[in-house]
Amino acid sequence: MPLSGTPRIRKLHVNGREASLDAEPNRTLLSVLRNDLGLTGAKYGCGEGLCGACTVLVDEASVRACITPVKAVAGKRITTIEGLAQQDRLHPVQQAFLDTGAFQCGYCTPGMILSAVALLRENPTPGEAEIKDSLEGNICRCGAYLRIVAAVRLAATGKAAGQ
Repeated sequence: MPLSGTPRIRKLHVNGREASLDAEPNRTLLSVLRNDLGLTGAKYGCGEGLCGACTVLVDEASVRACITPVKAVAGKRITTIEGLAQQDRLHPVQQAFLDTGAFQCGYCTPGMILSAVALLRENPTPGEAEIKDSLEGNICRCGAYLRIVAAVRLAATGKAAGQ
């Protein structure tokens, strides 16, 4: 139950649209995205912000949605994996993941992709060490790390199919 006088969160800016909701301010962003808005791309992994499965972008920076209270992102631009593609065209990082087969089960893929997008917005030509550093907090239980790094490198070159 929210504290007396604590305003509920009524709107969020998600994937380029304003979403109406009625959420307690201390609920996690992950819970609101998945349960209230039906955006299930961000996954629950560890619940402690350590595995990266819940990664989303907030004002273009990668954020762990499982530990972020929804009140902390009110008024900010939130992007989930569902909002990354534009006009039925995959984002270059999404396309690069497909081109390189950089996933197996896919559970970590949305978080990996969004972390890579944040990196490439900050540094469009990262070296391999920078790519690995930026993805360090994302766990792939299938061990597809070599293909994931290759996908980020491919996206950085602009040579993914359709780029």
